[in-house]
Amino acid sequence: MLFSSIPFLYYFLPLVLLTYFAVPKKLKNAVLFAYSLVFYAWGEPVYVFLMAASIISAWGLALLMDRAKTPKMKKILMIISVVISFSFLAYFKYADFFISNFNAATGLSVPLLKIALPVGISFYTFQIASYTIDVYRGDTKANKNILDFGTYVVLFPQLIAGPIVRYVDIADMLKNRTHTLEKTAYGIQRFCIGLGKKVLFANAFGELCSIFRASNEKTVLFYWIYAAAFMLQIYFDFSGYSDMAIGLGRIFGFTFLENFDFPYISKSITEFWRRWHMSLGSWFRDYVYIPLGGNRVSTPRFLFNIFVVWFLTGFWHGADWQFIVWGLFYGTLLVIEKMWLKKHLDKAPAVLRHIYVLFFTAIGFVIFNSVSIGGALEDLKGMFGLAGIPFAGTATLYYLKSYALMFVAGSLLATPAVKTVLKKIDSTEIGGKTFAVLKPLGFAAVLIMVTGYLADGSFNPFLYFRF
Repeated sequence: MLFSSIPFLYYFLPLVLLTYFAVPKKLKNAVLFAYSLVFYAWGEPVYVFLMAASIISAWGLALLMDRAKTPKMKKILMIISVVISFSFLAYFKYADFFISNFNAATGLSVPLLKIALPVGISFYTFQIASYTIDVYRGDTKANKNILDFGTYVVLFPQLIAGPIVRYVDIADMLKNRTHTLEKTAYGIQRFCIGLGKKVLFANAFGELCSIFRASNEKTVLFYWIYAAAFMLQIYFDFSGYSDMAIGLGRIFGFTFLENFDFPYISKSITEFWRRWHMSLGSWFRDYVYIPLGGNRVSTPRFLFNIFVVWFLTGFWHGADWQFIVWGLFYGTLLVIEKMWLKKHLDKAPAVLRHIYVLFFTAIGFVIFNSVSIGGALEDLKGMFGLAGIPFAGTATLYYLKSYALMFVAGSLLATPAVKTVLKKIDSTEIGGKTFAVLKPLGFAAVLIMVTGYLADGSFNPFLYFRF
């Protein structure tokens, strides 16, 4: 079930809210757990059992870890739990990838399993693994209440696309959380902002990307328009979903950490990855990079650590070689920055640093959104005029003019400029009083526009369902 859908907005969510706020405190987690299972089962009822197996195994093994009499036994239990969780992920997400590559390497024809990918498995697997490892490290105690632990795993606001919420960050909230009108108001506003980003912007840029793919007129300029459109589509799609998740979490009394911090204003690739999908970056940092030794090792080992993390980052996003190449592409850029380029970037004008980041981000996302390595190469050849195509054409100029306003608006909203101006106006006496009236009207207008768009059955994909 998509957040940006009529069934969710006008049936599921109101019913959850009515039930949740009607029951006493001791039943609130049970309500969230039950409705979250319904939310997940809406599209994939069979995979609820897979999720249940993941929850039960992690919960039980964490309790055994707390009772383990020796560090060795505790470590063995942790490894067993992590292996179980990642075995599910490996089987459902990567089995056909390994079989295909085995067939290609050996010339055999082992049949593919053709298993449907359970929605959100990459996200909830990482959440369960972080819990297991944190219990092993002593960063948190194992939760003895399986309902509370299950609620943490299946909590529908962040279940299918994050942000990746760590148990230690919300452990206290599972037991004791407060609900106020202020939190609820903030949550509604944040949800509406995310909904608008997803439906009004991400979907529009997604349509342009689809138009480009279907067009018979491929030009150099159209390739760059497509690259820019996809950069904005994936930003508004994923950051919009994160906004909706954070907003819903706040309504239910949870404070989730931020997942995006205007990444396109970055002045280096290193900074970009501190601002983009922050929950994933911090997960790999704390559970892979630092345990490998981080940067407090010899140079060869440091390089090894970087490339392991970025190989896994790419592979986490998808079971295809273009995702691995995408991850290693950024790993290479980060190594170049850390070993040599960063000191030169720091001296360069800010505008050149921004252009540098946007240029390589565009290339990276073109690779990311390709259907194969060959497709990525064809796209890159088209972008750099190596495909024997003209620079521009009639259709290219038509779509550039048609979407020019969207590009201007999207580019502005992808920076903190609008937010900063509105905050300054809101801080004044007159501005504050005016906004007190206009804010509710503005968010109501967003909801009306989104409803009309969705009711029309317009283009409404969600990119991160594939992960």
